[in-house]
Amino acid sequence: MALLEVAHVHTFYGDSHILADLSLDVAEGEVVCLLGRNGAGKSTTLKSIVGVAPPRSGRITLRGQELAGLPPFRVAQLGIGYVPEDRRVFPNLTVHENLEVARRTWAHTGGDGATELWTEDVLFDLFPILRERRRQLGGTLSGGEQQMLTIARTLMGNPDILLLDEPSEGLAPLVVEMLREQLGRLKASGLTMVLTEQNIRFVSELGDRVYILEKGAVRYQGSMAEFLADETVRQAYLAV
Repeated sequence: MALLEVAHVHTFYGDSHILADLSLDVAEGEVVCLLGRNGAGKSTTLKSIVGVAPPRSGRITLRGQELAGLPPFRVAQLGIGYVPEDRRVFPNLTVHENLEVARRTWAHTGGDGATELWTEDVLFDLFPILRERRRQLGGTLSGGEQQMLTIARTLMGNPDILLLDEPSEGLAPLVVEMLREQLGRLKASGLTMVLTEQNIRFVSELGDRVYILEKGAVRYQGSMAEFLADETVRQAYLAV
C-alpha cells in the first residue's frame, strides 16, 4: 500500500475545473516531484491533499485513511505537513516562537509516529542560520531564511510526509543551492516528500519519481532518471 494515494480527484475553484481525474501515489521514504508549467495544477494538487482546496470527487488516503473532506487541521494531525508557496511566517514572533507555536502537542494518529524526530535543536543543526536568528522576528528575515523557517516550523509537527510548494521560487542562486543540500539531508533521514517545482536542476538529485501535470491531469510519470534522459518529454511539457 502506498503511504499517500490520490485517486481520480476532481477539484474546482468555483466553476473552473482545475484538477481533472488526477491520480498519483507516494511510497514511504520516497521523494516525488510534481512538475509542469504555471497553471498546470501543481499547487492545487497539494492544496487538495491538505484540505485547503477540497476535491469535489475522488479519494485521497494516507495509509488507507480517507483525507478528502477533512479540515486542514485534522489532515495535519494525521501526519501531513504543508509548506505553502508564500511561506507565511508569523512576522511578529521570533524564530524560536515560530517554531514553538508549531510544536506537536496532539496525539499523533498516523503511522507509528510515537517518536518526535524533529525538535528545535535538531532543526537548528539542519538550518544553522536559524540558531543565529533565534531571537529575531520572523518578519525581518531574508526570503531564504523565511523559507528555512517555514520548513522547520512544519517539521516541528513531526509529519509522516512533507509537501513543499515551489520551495526554490524567488530565492537567490546561492540560497537555492543551500536549500537543496538541506532537503537532501531530509531525504537521507528517510522523510517522505512531495515537491512541486519548475526548477528541474533543483530537484534532479532529490527526486525519485516525477509526475508532469498539464491542465490539471497527469501527462507523464516515471523515475527521475527516465525523465532526465527523455528530452522529448521535457520539450513537450516543460519548455516555454
